Amino acid sequence: MALERTVAAPAREVWEAALATMRAARYGFLITLDETGHPRARLVIAYGIGHDPDLTLRIATNPTTRKVAEIRRDSRATLAYGDVAGEGYVTLLGEARLQDDLGERRRWWDETLRPFFPAGPEGEDFLLIEFRPRRIEVMSFTHKIAAEPDAWHPAVLEWEDGRWVLRERPRRG
Repeated sequence: MALERTVAAPAREVWEAALATMRAARYGFLITLDETGHPRARLVIAYGIGHDPDLTLRIATNPTTRKVAEIRRDSRATLAYGDVAGEGYVTLLGEARLQDDLGERRRWWDETLRPFFPAGPEGEDFLLIEFRPRRIEVMSFTHKIAAEPDAWHPAVLEWEDGRWVLRERPRRG
């Protein structure tokens, strides 16, 4: 699906700023809810930034981790990135699901994961989390998204009818 169909023109600048920030940061924080409803954050690498039009991301994990148990209980999750080039952030709010399909595990395998998963994508200790954002919040002084000192509100994209739509756009600096 072409970018033009999945990211409406007014949203494209915000979308591109989000992708650039996420790629530059490399690591993000995956936030899930524990059994008491308290948010729990852990540092992760998400694969596939910009690969899918809906920005579905994949995170490698071990099926015995707390985050897996938390996702089984409640699929709501957040993935947050800090802007390493300057002040700002990208926050993705959405749903996480566990992906154990061998074909998908092979497709998203990265050899840098081998020290953590010695048996590779075929190993029983390797599982993918698919994270599907439905809301993206972007604050980026680097990309002049909410760059005015009094515009402390992020730009907001929401996934609607198969495309990203700009819901809120703060003033530009």
